[in-house]
Amino acid sequence: MKHIMYIEDEVDIGKWGKEELEKQGYRVTWLLSGEGSGDILETADCVLLDAMLPVLDGFTLGQRFKREQPDIPIIMLTARTMLDDKLHGLTFADDYITKPFHPKELVARIEVLLRRYDKVDKNVQHIQHLRVNMKEQRIIRTDTEEEVVLSGKQHHLFFFFMRHLNQTLTKEQLFEAIWKLDYIEGDKTLMVHIRYLREKIERNPSEPTIIETIRGIGYRFKS
Repeated sequence: MKHIMYIEDEVDIGKWGKEELEKQGYRVTWLLSGEGSGDILETADCVLLDAMLPVLDGFTLGQRFKREQPDIPIIMLTARTMLDDKLHGLTFADDYITKPFHPKELVARIEVLLRRYDKVDKNVQHIQHLRVNMKEQRIIRTDTEEEVVLSGKQHHLFFFFMRHLNQTLTKEQLFEAIWKLDYIEGDKTLMVHIRYLREKIERNPSEPTIIETIRGIGYRFKS
């Protein structure tokens, strides 16, 4: 059963869309905004995204989704018909449907994209000598085919980095995301956990190529 993340803030439209898609055999997670979408994105097979949303608009969310999960198909849904809006959406989205639309047209477009993307296992990502299954949250070293076993905080830290590949993250961002506490300057906790994590995932922990230190700022997880 394919999983669709459907973000639509208009309740009547969202309820109708969810029901129509479930009739076609899809599992649908319907959200009224982008809040909480990050975790759902990891297991979704397709994203239906309304352009006009509260807080963060669909264009901003869609661009973020594509950066985090390049192999997930995105369909923009909008009542806006301006050519510039469509062109903007298509810089990251795979398709664009103008409201109102017929459910059969939506399902047909979803199926086309799912067939295209089914050729790629979006759950598996390759980070240098690591093969990472995001769905199962398993890490395999491709040079030895051995599984990398991480402790609790190392595990959370690794997969937080995975959701922010190639982004520079501050020490404050990392500490607050993993420990759920305010970062205090001079605290060595994060640095110690980064060192232990490097010892498990880097070929040469003393010359790391995956977790890059950005002096004075934080770290970057390089693909």
